[in-house]
Amino acid sequence: MKKILLASAFALVATGAFAQSATESTGVNSALGVAPKTEDFIMEASASDVFEIESSKLALQKGNDAAKTFAQQMIADHEKTTAELKALLATGKVKGEPVATLTDDFKDDVDDLAKLNGDDFNKQYIDDQVEAHEDAVDLFKRYAEEGENADLKAWAAKTLPALQHHYQMAQDLDK
Repeated sequence: MKKILLASAFALVATGAFAQSATESTGVNSALGVAPKTEDFIMEASASDVFEIESSKLALQKGNDAAKTFAQQMIADHEKTTAELKALLATGKVKGEPVATLTDDFKDDVDDLAKLNGDDFNKQYIDDQVEAHEDAVDLFKRYAEEGENADLKAWAAKTLPALQHHYQMAQDLDK
């Protein structure tokens, strides 16, 4: 079964680019430790920032004190990385368009989170943060190590330690 899945994924890669390449959207690149294409990296990094900001705005309204403190840092840090990515793209050294709104999957997560209150909200918010930061660390690490664009690769490497710190903070809150 794994061979069939990998063969199918490789076949999809050979058919051309999608809004997000099939190997990136299915997780095959991550499983194989392959760097995402530049367009995929920009899309995923910016979508992740939008999710962090929007879900953290909910946490400022509904979360407990620990969630609110974490959320304030997530908003500040992810607004900063969003601005840095936009500035890098504006130089013309990197080609691509950042995502400015929630992608469908992230929208569903934020919508589900908005329906919760109290301990249920806090638990789901932190679980979402752990998962989102685990994915972001993986994405940025793969691009920083083997990305196509030198400027974007350097930015990914520079940003990675903060994401690793966010991931550790989210894990600590999840205990």
